[in-house]
Amino acid sequence: MSPQPHTYAVADAETALKYAIQHIKGDRVQIVEGFIEQVVPSWDHEGVADEIREQLGPTLRRLECRAGSGDLDLPGTANWYVPDLAVVPKELTKGTGALVPDQTLLIVEVTSESNGDTDRIVKRKRYAEYGAPLYLLVDRQERSCTLYSAPGRLGYTKVEGPLPFGTPVSLPDPFGLELDTTEF
Repeated sequence: MSPQPHTYAVADAETALKYAIQHIKGDRVQIVEGFIEQVVPSWDHEGVADEIREQLGPTLRRLECRAGSGDLDLPGTANWYVPDLAVVPKELTKGTGALVPDQTLLIVEVTSESNGDTDRIVKRKRYAEYGAPLYLLVDRQERSCTLYSAPGRLGYTKVEGPLPFGTPVSLPDPFGLELDTTEF
């Protein structure tokens, strides 16, 4: 007797796709506008995210927040993002799966050669649409940082930058600090 294939009934394709990528063993993947992308950052890329996390450390403790690269769901779309860094209230990190962008205080994306336009265009638009209050784009190809704030359905309405690496980036309240970008 041959084994019977497992079939699962799902309400819609979005649910099935998001369920499937969460159960891929050994790989981090995201869905960007319906396309599955493997997330494989380089050490240089990770170094920039780590530098930001280190600078945020005292502020994270003061705000009772955590910074990490947990999953972000964008309900109603074929999007499931793995940001390079997201700052979220500590209580939201306990026993939960994916969060949505409006539950974050800050999202950071660090560009790579292979996905720079995704971070510059697609994710910027979607993070604004889903209410992420601050989006910091660290563009390694352009060697600049841009901070987006005041999200709306049509995008962010306030932009600071692009600021060349070496220029401090002022993170507004609740952070109230300047990021040193000289090591990016």
